[in-house]
Amino acid sequence: MRSWLVIMGVAGCGKSSLGQALAQSLSLPLVEGDDFHSPVSRDKMSCGVPLTDADRDGWLDTLGGQLASRPDGAVLTCSALKRAYRERLRAARPGLRFVFLDIGRSDALQRVAQRAASHFFSSSLVDSQFATLESPVGEAGVLRVDALHPLPMLCAEVSAWLAMTDPA
Repeated sequence: MRSWLVIMGVAGCGKSSLGQALAQSLSLPLVEGDDFHSPVSRDKMSCGVPLTDADRDGWLDTLGGQLASRPDGAVLTCSALKRAYRERLRAARPGLRFVFLDIGRSDALQRVAQRAASHFFSSSLVDSQFATLESPVGEAGVLRVDALHPLPMLCAEVSAWLAMTDPA
């Protein structure tokens, strides 16, 4: 199945875990959005400084290029917190769909704190992520899922949604 899919949400919602599982089950390449942050942006986030729209500008262009360069589909993990960010990605890959991993602040904070030793993102930024988030619920091509559901359940839910909404 040719699909272009963004797994989105605030830090700690499980984008990487779900993205990896879906990429494997759908036989699609995984594009891990965090891998494309500049060293300056990584340093800012590790110091607890939120990124600005300007900081994300080149990053979003790069991610759009990644989507556009994959004619047979891809799974991208990207926070895509603002509608404007999602629109930029949609412009790069028409037909792009989003899975919004919805999670509460306390659960996101706990998850980010648990991975502190292995990830550059500071737990002090969780509040800024929620402040920046413009919910995609109601936008075309968006599926909202509960980030606290088990990974196999999330994969099954997304796969069923993709099959129902396959544009082919």
